[in-house]
Amino acid sequence: MKKIEAIIKPFKLDEVREALSDIGVTGLTVTEVKGFGRQKGHTELYRGAEYVVDFLPKVKLEIVIADSLLDRAMEAITTAARTGKIGDGKIFVSNMEQVVRIRTGESGETAI
Repeated sequence: MKKIEAIIKPFKLDEVREALSDIGVTGLTVTEVKGFGRQKGHTELYRGAEYVVDFLPKVKLEIVIADSLLDRAMEAITTAARTGKIGDGKIFVSNMEQVVRIRTGESGETAI
């Protein structure tokens, strides 16, 4: 099992969710986060005053999937989240040691 953490632009969330659903991903967790990467924020103008926005709003998706779905899930996220502009996001993949469904006590891939 693998855990995918993807940081994407907020307006791309619905497209990514639909793309993941189309390949058989049944659940995900979404968190609103703020951060910056290479773009290092940006400058905005408000009532004639310039100010720097250091942390940009993003959405973090957390998905635990079977190893067999990993490549398709990464492709689905990449395709759906890409705008071609700086700040499209990142995907992080890590190994998932154990999963337990609390309601039934199922564990392993059957609990995903």
